[in-house]
Amino acid sequence: MKGIRSILMAFGLFAFACSSASAYDPSPLQDFCVAIKDIKNGVFVNGKFCKDPKLAVAEDFFFSGLNRPGNTSNPDGSNVNMINVDIIPGLNTLGITLIRIDYAPYGVNPPHFHPRASEILLVVEGTLYVGFVVENQDNRLFTKILNPGDVFVFPFGTIHFQFNIGKTAAVAFAGLSSHNPGRITIANAVFGSNPPINPDVLAKVF
Repeated sequence: MKGIRSILMAFGLFAFACSSASAYDPSPLQDFCVAIKDIKNGVFVNGKFCKDPKLAVAEDFFFSGLNRPGNTSNPDGSNVNMINVDIIPGLNTLGITLIRIDYAPYGVNPPHFHPRASEILLVVEGTLYVGFVVENQDNRLFTKILNPGDVFVFPFGTIHFQFNIGKTAAVAFAGLSSHNPGRITIANAVFGSNPPINPDVLAKVF
């Protein structure tokens, strides 16, 4: 009986470890795995097909233009330029993404979360009010006002935001722990779903 209990416990721990590991990008098993769309000449690895390493070129690992500000003339007053595996194919399996965020005066990067990544944010210009909410601590809110040179971390899967509280434009750069972190903006997902969520549901919960 004790032996069966030990086996079941070991199996449970193994299953838990596997389920936890699957929430993150796996460690690469090769130097690189440049993503391609042509399935005839590639091998499928972690969401993308891989180019034959012998055919890889420097352009597969390159992007230019992150020095240019994004267009913030939209209702949020912000622009998110995400450099992920869809932009740089060489990021495939490497588990990193880089973001530039531009904010107009009083612009906001609205509450959202990344289903596959943690985030670290560096303010380069301006003053940002940032924060995240932790669900398993009674929706506790962590906030901070950041100035140039300040860094803030948004833990994995938490709803977070940034708001430019200054009268001038602001710029921040962020790193994420996935080559394809995803982004779910709460208001857009809930109120802009296709087909729409039944209004009775939204009225009840909001």
